Amino acid sequence: MKVLVAVKRVIDFNVKPRVKMDGSGVDLANVKMSMNPFDEIAVEEAIRLKEKGNATEIVAVSVGPAKAQETLRTALAMGADRAILVQTDDEVEPLAVAKILAKIAEEEQPGLFILGKQAIDDDSNQVGQMLAALLGWPQGTFASKVEPQGDHVSVTREVDGGLETVKLATPAVVTTDLRLNEPRYASLPNIMKAKSKPLATKAPGDFGVDTTPRLEVLKVTEPAKRQAGDKVGSVDELVAKLKTLGVVA
Repeated sequence: MKVLVAVKRVIDFNVKPRVKMDGSGVDLANVKMSMNPFDEIAVEEAIRLKEKGNATEIVAVSVGPAKAQETLRTALAMGADRAILVQTDDEVEPLAVAKILAKIAEEEQPGLFILGKQAIDDDSNQVGQMLAALLGWPQGTFASKVEPQGDHVSVTREVDGGLETVKLATPAVVTTDLRLNEPRYASLPNIMKAKSKPLATKAPGDFGVDTTPRLEVLKVTEPAKRQAGDKVGSVDELVAKLKTLGVVA
């Protein structure tokens, strides 16, 4: 079974984003970028499936600027076999990404398409669901466990009430949650080997997808700063303060 994995280049999760002075967006100048954490989990799961003999080839896919090659090389160093970069400098919205990934899936004919449930930059949580809808494939979102079973895959999902297990006929789309696995670090020998692994570069136009944004960003602002709390000397004073604030009657 071939496995496709989508990865995205985002601001490193340890970096505090800064808003541009004109409020037009997030300042990316001289900011450390890395693979989206949920996508790292997706790559790790694909590698584990291959190690168990359930997958024969892992193809990492990304849609983004030329520098996204670095993110794909990271996936290759972790254990992916080859990579595809759909290069564009535009800000590509979830629907356009899903359309591009759907075209790649039609070409590659994978048994499983694994994605992170969301990207930490826009938090859209839409691409996986849109991709499944475009392909007409079953989907298992927010996966905390993935178990291939012949021509089906069993996916344990994290839902509000606990856990839900669904059985999907392959090919299928799976989006990963945090508790699915712990991604490995790429070793130095594998980082060196990744430099020679095939990485194909294409453009959105090659798939007939229009990436023109449907949304317009009017303004980006930082969240309001938290105000300092008040200290009280007794329970009675606390209750009186809460009554003053209208928290309790």
